[in-house]
Amino acid sequence: MHALIIDDSRTMRIILRRILGDLGFTTAEAGDGQQALDAIAAGPVPDLCLVDWNMPVMDGYTFVQRVRANAEHRNITLMMVTTESSHGHVVKALAAGAHEYVIKPFTPEAITEKLELLGLVRNGVPA
Repeated sequence: MHALIIDDSRTMRIILRRILGDLGFTTAEAGDGQQALDAIAAGPVPDLCLVDWNMPVMDGYTFVQRVRANAEHRNITLMMVTTESSHGHVVKALAAGAHEYVIKPFTPEAITEKLELLGLVRNGVPA
């Protein structure tokens, strides 16, 4: 499975890349939502996007809306991974089409658990 990590923090991208790599995912990275849309258009289309909310150029919420507006990309699993912890942000992201929501800071186990709930990981390996 292929994942796209979308976060303006290089450190956070490294952390998530390691977690996903340990689970057997191949990964690509983008520093904002627009870079991520460009990467999806160039291919390969990811199975999973881990999306930060607060980024320059295009935030994660707008990215989720844009992906969901494109019928060709509706099968991409979207998981918000962000510091935005208010109930309103969670509801807004899920209503826009995110499948899951993880609040930073997180543990590798929390990411793995969410991916298991989404059916993307079974027993620590991609499904």
